[in-house]
Amino acid sequence: MTKSVSSIFGGEAKVKIIRMFVFNPDSTYEFRTVTDRTKERTNTVRRSLNELIKAKLLKKRSRGYSLNKDYPHLKPLQDFLIDVGPISDKEIVKRLAKVGVVKLILVSGIFLHDNEARVDLLIVGDHLKKPKITKAISGIEAELGKEIRYAAFETADFHYRFGMYDKLILDILDSQNHKILNKLGI
Repeated sequence: MTKSVSSIFGGEAKVKIIRMFVFNPDSTYEFRTVTDRTKERTNTVRRSLNELIKAKLLKKRSRGYSLNKDYPHLKPLQDFLIDVGPISDKEIVKRLAKVGVVKLILVSGIFLHDNEARVDLLIVGDHLKKPKITKAISGIEAELGKEIRYAAFETADFHYRFGMYDKLILDILDSQNHKILNKLGI
């Protein structure tokens, strides 16, 4: 997240919380879930939630907190938060570099304002380690404020599926996407 954006909104923690609710408008979250998903301290989360309730962006429910869908600036706020993405392409590559020998990283979906895309992130490489992928994705999700739909394939499996015209692979490649790492020449 750029410092100027987090300064405008009152800090990086508050921006993470705003993102979490704006990008998951139908969800209600308990306090503990908000702290876990944003990876922020409880006092910071409590203060930010109270401020967002006062601003009428969030509502306090019996089972937690939810987005006020009647907030008048909701759509422009959502567009703004996507456009000033909290995580750069370079940072995504850096975080995924530790999951194996990565050869292709493709972003789509939430990263490109396309809610209809089948995945938000495609990872292709060799010796991919699922626990490390899960940890890296979790960190990106905390920054982004939304659960990421992703697919990860070993290079040989990806080439086989591509050669067989696998529907998932073709849907991903045919949808709006941006390759941030491409050692496969696709």
